[in-house]
Amino acid sequence: MGLPEISIIFSSLAVSAIQRSQRGIVSLILKDGTGSFDTIEYKNISDVKPSDWTAKNLQYIKDAFLGAPSKVIVERIAAAATDYNDALNRLASKRWNYLAIPDIAAADSTTIATQIKTWREVNKKTFKAVLPNVAADHEGIINFTTEGIKVGSNTYTASQYTARIAGILAGLPLTRSSTFFVLPEVEAITESETPDDDIDKGKLILINDGDKIKIARGVNSLTTLSTDKKADFKKIKIIEGHDLVKEDITRTFNDEYVGKVNNSYDNQVLFIIATNSYLRGLRGTILDPAADNAVGVDVDSQRQAWESIGKDTSTWDDQKVKERTFESKVFLMGDNVKFVDAVEDLKMKISV
Repeated sequence: MGLPEISIIFSSLAVSAIQRSQRGIVSLILKDGTGSFDTIEYKNISDVKPSDWTAKNLQYIKDAFLGAPSKVIVERIAAAATDYNDALNRLASKRWNYLAIPDIAAADSTTIATQIKTWREVNKKTFKAVLPNVAADHEGIINFTTEGIKVGSNTYTASQYTARIAGILAGLPLTRSSTFFVLPEVEAITESETPDDDIDKGKLILINDGDKIKIARGVNSLTTLSTDKKADFKKIKIIEGHDLVKEDITRTFNDEYVGKVNNSYDNQVLFIIATNSYLRGLRGTILDPAADNAVGVDVDSQRQAWESIGKDTSTWDDQKVKERTFESKVFLMGDNVKFVDAVEDLKMKISV
């Protein structure tokens, strides 16, 4: 194994980033007693056997595929199940992007939101969920709240329509956001009386512009901002970009670096160079070309690691800290990495 292989892998990932971003994976959890299997994966709607599902659940799978995800993973649980634990345990080790659980009850939505937060914050997964009417205040939870969604002879609740929303979000490329995404099949909705306020409260809603039904603005449920989570963290598109980059770098590091390379400064530099080359390949599409978009050794963290075991580093300059790698750990940090948003707002002044 040679470190230059990482550069080749990163180059390929950068080139394919947009294509991969529009081929996300939807996972559904459905209560159904029709078939005997627990888990099934579909790559096309033509793979689905109608006899395996109730008519309602079959429609949810079809709804997810309308958004053109690359795959739909369906976890079946008993119709009488009182929780979703078995399905969640099966999903924990799989790769997917957006979870939906049509017909989920309000109390269960809160439980699922907690699980998604744990997966993202503790296990460093990039899972996200579309849940109905749950003010989760988290970038990994999309709080869908529109009711009375009329599609032909069917009228969906917010809970029932989450499969469709998850499919849309999984199928969109990172060159656009879900803001003003048109839903041609929807004939009418229960319209929000305060759409701007709903959006500010982290609600994903549908609106009627008088001609079309569409997503108002592609926001997640995050409302509480901090120095670590600024306003752009409220955008679904931005978080999707974060997740794609995090997943690419983490998987490449784990597959090609961990256990295979000595933790020397020279080897760290080679990995940093390869990572920065990958980030440069994302400029203009996923990353803002005006930003630095680079990573380097996290000097402060590496210095603190040495200090934590009693080593006095007060005489070390930053370069010496970089060169003194610590045990098996690699401390890196991004410098001015900025994800590019989609055009969504226009402010124009006209003088006459």
